[in-house]
Amino acid sequence: MTESEIFEAVTGSGSTDFATVARILDQHSGWCLISGLAVNCYVEPVYTLDADIVVVSSDLPEIKKELERADFSVEEFLHSLNATMAGSDLRIQFTTDPRYQDFLNNTMPHEVLGQKVPVASLENVVRGKMWAWSDASRRLSKRKKDELDLIRIAEKYPELRGMMPPTIIQQIEVN
Repeated sequence: MTESEIFEAVTGSGSTDFATVARILDQHSGWCLISGLAVNCYVEPVYTLDADIVVVSSDLPEIKKELERADFSVEEFLHSLNATMAGSDLRIQFTTDPRYQDFLNNTMPHEVLGQKVPVASLENVVRGKMWAWSDASRRLSKRKKDELDLIRIAEKYPELRGMMPPTIIQQIEVN
């Protein structure tokens, strides 16, 4: 089975939903994956049900309409727009945090769930993970996942350890 087929079987229709979202987004100014699926492009992948995405902010209202026309349920939150398809466990989250807009200027194409998509550069993925990890308002379990992602990246890319706080690096150097 392919990665896409496994994800489809586990999530209900997550891979198909992701392909639909990618087609919609490819019709707009620019977009890229950030966070967990993006981390999986650079290090040994771990399972995630989230697809975190940044789009050109001015495109988001039209993207929302297109997602709704494609039968996605869309909810707006303080820092995100979230979309899900009935019967699917895939959670698609569009960040509205303006810090991520710069990520659109440095992307690399990667194969994700059977789709060739733009992914934030590794350095920007680290930057985003650092922001999430240091956000005390996030649930501890989410921050710990961000910490683990940073550790995974630091193990594979020692040259990026200078971007990370001593708390992360010390955990790696103990072993």
